[in-house]
Amino acid sequence: MIYVVDSNDRDRIEEARLEFQSLLSEPDMTNATILVFANKQDLPNAYSVAEITEKLQIHSIPQRNWHVQACCGVDGTGLYEGLDWLSNAISARK
Repeated sequence: MIYVVDSNDRDRIEEARLEFQSLLSEPDMTNATILVFANKQDLPNAYSVAEITEKLQIHSIPQRNWHVQACCGVDGTGLYEGLDWLSNAISARK
């Protein structure tokens, strides 16, 4: 699963967390490998990767392989690194 969160939208981070947790509760997501793109890291008020991890409560996800990748959709920073991680994580499961 790839989940993109707007790291700069402090007003809707709780809504993003609720949606994220809802997606993870779906039966098809039981064993999903999870990549979270923390987008808009180029903006001065963006939450850091550690803050996004905390705000989405990712540490509370039991027995899941996950990664939070800082990125900027405008210039592509971090996108390849995140997708490389996801590719490697999925390959390692086989």
